[in-house]
This record gives sequence, C-alpha cells and structure tokens, in this order.
Amino acid sequence: MSIEAISAAATIALATSIGYLLIAKSWSVLNKIVGEYSRFNDSIMQEAAQRFRDEFNRLSASQSIYFSGLLVFGMLFTAAYVLEAQKLFAGYPDWQLELQLGFLGLTALFATYKIIRTIVSRHKIRLLRDASLAIGHQLQQLSSGSTHVFHDVQTSAGIIDHVMISRHGVYAINVVATRAGKGASVRAIDNQLEFSDRDERLAIVPQLARNSRLAKHFSRLIGQRVRARSVIAVPGLETTEQTDEQHLVVNERNVSMLLGWRDKADYLMDDDIEVLKQDLRTRCRRRVSDKFQRTI
Repeated sequence: MSIEAISAAATIALATSIGYLLIAKSWSVLNKIVGEYSRFNDSIMQEAAQRFRDEFNRLSASQSIYFSGLLVFGMLFTAAYVLEAQKLFAGYPDWQLELQLGFLGLTALFATYKIIRTIVSRHKIRLLRDASLAIGHQLQQLSSGSTHVFHDVQTSAGIIDHVMISRHGVYAINVVATRAGKGASVRAIDNQLEFSDRDERLAIVPQLARNSRLAKHFSRLIGQRVRARSVIAVPGLETTEQTDEQHLVVNERNVSMLLGWRDKADYLMDDDIEVLKQDLRTRCRRRVSDKFQRTI
C-alpha cells in the first residue's frame, strides 16, 4: 500500500465527504426553518422537557449526519483505492504527499472529536429529557380545576422546568437529573442536595434565583406578594425526611406530596390565578422564537 495510493484515495474521499456534510447540514437548517411554521402558534404550548426534546432531536440529527459522512468517506476511499486513483498524484514529491496525509490526519482527529462530543452531549440531554418528562407527566395528573401546570418557563435567571399554579399558591419545580446507585437517597440541607452514595453536595442556589425572579414578576402582576415555593424533583432517588423548610424534595413517585405543602399566606384568589395563567400561556407558547420571547 503506497503513500500515493493512500493520499489519492483519502483526498477524493475527504473532499466528497466534506461536500456531503455541507449539503446535509444546509438541508437540516432549511428543514428546521420550514418546520418552525405553524398555523396554530397561539394554541401550541410547551410540553414537558420541550427544550431537552428539541436539543436531543438536534443532536440525533447531527450524529446521523456525522455517521453518514464516515460511511461516505469509507466507501469512497475504498472505491478510489481499488480504482487506482493514485495515478492523479503520480510525480508529486513525497513531502507534499506526507503534508497532505498530515492534513488528512488532523481532519480525522477533528471529526472524531466532533462525533464523540455529539454522542456524549446526546447521552446527557437524554438523561435530562427523561427526568423532566417523568416529573412533567406526574404533574400533569395533578392538574385539575384551578390547578394548572406549565413547562419550561423562561426567566432572566434561567428556565424553571415546571410551574404549578393553584389556589394554594405557586410551586416552582426544578428537576435535577443524576445517575445514582440502586437504593440511593437524597435530601436538602442548607440550600444543597446531599446524596447518600457520594461525598460531594450539589448547590441549588441557581434554582432559588429563578424562583425568586418568577415570584417578583408575579407579585408585580397581581399587586401583592407571591412566593414561588421551591420543589426539587430528583427522579430515580429515594427522598428522606425533610429538614430544609425552604425546599421540598420529591421523586417521580411521590411528587403529589407538594399538594400537601401549604401555607395560608400563599393562597391565591381565582382572579389572581387567572391573571397568572394568562401570563404563562403567553410566555410558554411553543412556537415563539427565543430571541423574541419575553423574559421575566
């Protein structure tokens, strides 16, 4: 196997593969732009884990394109080598061919990095998606009468996974997705999550910032103090005795516990609930582009 044969086959395969990737990526972007259109924008709402679903689909499409590019490269490299494409490079000095191979090697390393990064990101997003879906579906079963659930609520401090509004107040449910051992448990202590199967703690201060921003916005809307009660949902882990009064820690099996976490000072009138519902309906419309979406 000579250097001329390898260089020629790799050059042809690489050039064609790059062209294929550019066309595939362009088509993917065009398809996304066309797919954003809907005749029912005002009625389509965010579903549970919508942002994670969208990102998972994007990463899945990218992964498919990269793997297809590898397949195209392999097929064309084999075909070019069998058909003796090295004749195209006959007479070139060895240093040019070696330089070309070096460039091909760097390109291969970059492609490998992109593929591995996409695969790892896809697995992480899949965990976040499934965790948020598990909690979102359980919350939806609690929605009835004056109790309403909204998903992926945007604030200037970040996104709250789920928000429940009822006569008993406002509940901000933030989902923490983590891989834990069988039988592992979690509890909240001093604005941190403590896990039974590991030493480090996870700070939940960012969740408090989002909840605070939401509460301030709601307070301005209805002209009275509103508290967004902090619910931390950790699917897959057992929850122990609650020692932190600022947070309620639940999993996908006992999320209904939040219905019993009440304080008369947080109760809302029906008119106030309607105002908050209308605001969230506007904010959580599915087809509103991020750059046009209002932030709290």
